[in-house]
Amino acid sequence: MIVLPLLGRLAVSLVLIAAAYAWTVAARVEAPMQAAAIAPPGRATATGHWVERARGSIPMPAGVLAAHASALVAMPPSDSAMLSAFWFAGDRESAPNVEIAASQFNRSSQTWTPPQLVVNRHLAASVLGAGVRRLGNPIAWLDPRGRLHLFVVATGLGGWSASRILHLEQSSPLGDSSLQFQPVGVIPLSWFWNLSYLVRTAPLPLLDGGMVLPAYFEFGMKTAVALRFDHNGSYVGMARISRRTFTLQPALLTLSPTHWLALMRDHGKDGKIRASETFDAGTSWRDTKELPLPNPDAGIATLSVGDMHLLAYNPSSENRNTLTLANSNTGADWSTVIELERGQEGHEYSYPALAWADDSLWVSYTDRRKSIAWRRFDWMPGAATP
Repeated sequence: MIVLPLLGRLAVSLVLIAAAYAWTVAARVEAPMQAAAIAPPGRATATGHWVERARGSIPMPAGVLAAHASALVAMPPSDSAMLSAFWFAGDRESAPNVEIAASQFNRSSQTWTPPQLVVNRHLAASVLGAGVRRLGNPIAWLDPRGRLHLFVVATGLGGWSASRILHLEQSSPLGDSSLQFQPVGVIPLSWFWNLSYLVRTAPLPLLDGGMVLPAYFEFGMKTAVALRFDHNGSYVGMARISRRTFTLQPALLTLSPTHWLALMRDHGKDGKIRASETFDAGTSWRDTKELPLPNPDAGIATLSVGDMHLLAYNPSSENRNTLTLANSNTGADWSTVIELERGQEGHEYSYPALAWADDSLWVSYTDRRKSIAWRRFDWMPGAATP
């Protein structure tokens, strides 16, 4: 019969048209991003060194075989929790039983709380109005009221390139250790079911109480975008970060209130960390020269602490068995300060997250796809003791 081939070609044509339209959405600025960034937390003396204070693994839900893509967010000083962590857990990445897990680091006990499962695909499907096959890449933001927001990647048919970004808001009382979230909705990024937008890296807080959420478009071409939200967590608009078509998972650094740097994962053949910058608080961006740092098509994390800028990444163009923390004063020249992990070939230490809480640097990352490792560091003035 001729009908089926014709229908197949029609379906492909519709998908290509939709992808092209979504690409034009990714290329435009929907609203000015004029709010300046909040000054980076913490203070670091001109000379000093990081000292490890504690390390371990975040507790995993019972029976879970795999964990990946952690996110960290510092909690208010009045909260019993110093830090909240989120990640996805299940039998494996993309397994139907994957859920978003959470744990908090308690200030008084200095331990992680028992893990909770806070988002599952059935909750996501209630918002998307269709079946959800997979969840991933949770990102957390604390709004000016002290309420947590989660942004989660969800997809039905197709792979990660068919994803949408689901926004959820904390529904449990503030300060309650039993975290609960209610769906707000899918972020409206394109007319074609908002397909092929994902998140991975931490938001940049703004002086007006809003934030910029780094995101990326992944259908065919891959490019980084910045999503602007107001102080209530309402979506305001989008700007394209890079004109390159092989960059994803942008991570933002604050060089000044209006001068920001975006470092990006490289899906191209050269395997370098890519960079773009804005001088007008995200209204316009321009690509800059790639950093002299390798990237094995893997996620990175950034954080500004005072005048110091930090980058966690895999220092290889081929594998993820080594994870490094580097620092810079300018965002251009980087020096390794800590080797977080070095494993044998085939081991994976990846998808780092960075946060500053209670005058400490916190690092989390995927440990061989089985658990989420964490490290805590303090900055000590002066040279390190041999």
